[in-house]
Amino acid sequence: MKQIQIHQVYTEDFKAVQLIGRETFFETFAPSNTETDMKKYLEENFSDEKVKSELSNPHSLFFVAWEGEKAIGYLKVNLGKAQTELQDETSLEIERIYVKSAYHGKKVGQLLYEKALEIAQRQEKSSLWLGVWEANPKAIKFYEKNGFVAFDKHIFKMGDDEQIDVMMRKSLDYQP
Repeated sequence: MKQIQIHQVYTEDFKAVQLIGRETFFETFAPSNTETDMKKYLEENFSDEKVKSELSNPHSLFFVAWEGEKAIGYLKVNLGKAQTELQDETSLEIERIYVKSAYHGKKVGQLLYEKALEIAQRQEKSSLWLGVWEANPKAIKFYEKNGFVAFDKHIFKMGDDEQIDVMMRKSLDYQP
């Protein structure tokens, strides 16, 4: 395996983000959702317009994990009002850490998480938070291993299916 490189990406990189987003979301969630719900979600959430809009939001940052020329995962973090739920100025939201299934267990997710932690520390945030599907025990275990604890739940709409996300938080040393 070549060395993994993590690079911030911008609007002009939308095709790479769109492709890796679609691939990883499908790999992870297609087996547990209907084909109709999956198709609708991918069309709506990974359209050219949606991806470009997310990439151009100054309060969201995207990083792609590369193995050579191949995108193998990505990270999306949100600050301030870009946060999907809490919109807490003292926190950073990890909205997505998606890694291609062929790279699970190869520390790519850990590298992306460490990039989010680095950003939170540089921005002097007091916590990191995220939502993770309750039916994804592997991801929940990953976040628990990294010091996150559950603090609430919320609904995630996947087509017509209402799914439960566990909201998790990790306190950081910085206290404003």
